[in-house]
Amino acid sequence: MTSFDSCPCGKKCSEKGACEMCSTDAGGGRCGSSIGGRRNMHAIVILFLVIALGTYAAKNIKQMRYIGKPDTGPHTIMVSGDGKVTATPNIAVTNVGLVTEKTNVADAQLENSQKMNALIVAMQQLGISKEDIRTAQYQIYPKYSYDQKTGSSITGYTVTQSVEVKIRDLTKISQVLASAGSAGANQVSGVQFTVEDPKVLRAEAREEAVADAKEKAVKLAAELGVELGKLISYSETTNNNAPYPQMMMRDLNVGASQEGTPNIQSGTLEITSEVSITYEIE
Repeated sequence: MTSFDSCPCGKKCSEKGACEMCSTDAGGGRCGSSIGGRRNMHAIVILFLVIALGTYAAKNIKQMRYIGKPDTGPHTIMVSGDGKVTATPNIAVTNVGLVTEKTNVADAQLENSQKMNALIVAMQQLGISKEDIRTAQYQIYPKYSYDQKTGSSITGYTVTQSVEVKIRDLTKISQVLASAGSAGANQVSGVQFTVEDPKVLRAEAREEAVADAKEKAVKLAAELGVELGKLISYSETTNNNAPYPQMMMRDLNVGASQEGTPNIQSGTLEITSEVSITYEIE
């Protein structure tokens, strides 16, 4: 026999199957019909499960199609190109310095400053403008000694100062270095060569590298039987390969005599550019 428990309104149904409060008809299993309500609930649950399982299966089937296959995307050709420009340097840069040691820091500073001032004057007498002489380093640090009884103690001070000298007349490089030695310079980092405006040379090297890459791309596309599409990526690396002459320190300590003057050759300066270009192919 059909059992009626409660109406949708939440009240208990009568024995006749009608709600005592809202008089809802119990026919068709609406008013609290435990059988009808459960059947409806089961149908909803089953429908939900069928939809969920169908969606899950469709997703897995779609993913299985791409297992072991690369991601699809635009087909491309990547090529690299090289460019090189050779130029004659028109500027030389060197660092000359002084190291002075004294027991008193003030004495070390005074002597170092006097020698450096004389060095700068010597540079200017050779035609080096003050704008091309720049202080690169200035340091003061103590010297220590150790005794087993008294321990560590300061025995003196060292003052180090160096200037960067830009030489625009390359015929005077040897004279500048010899004159620096005569003025008391006892530290030299070497000579590096460059050009006044390297941007122009870099642009020329880049242009040559791009032309090389384009030529390779056209040739490769023809060999593969495809057509080049739009450019989709580009990268570049530029290097300056400047000569770095070696120089013995003894050359700076013998003064500006003819036999002791360092013989410095500028050589040539190479600026290289390497580009990588990727084209989409049709």
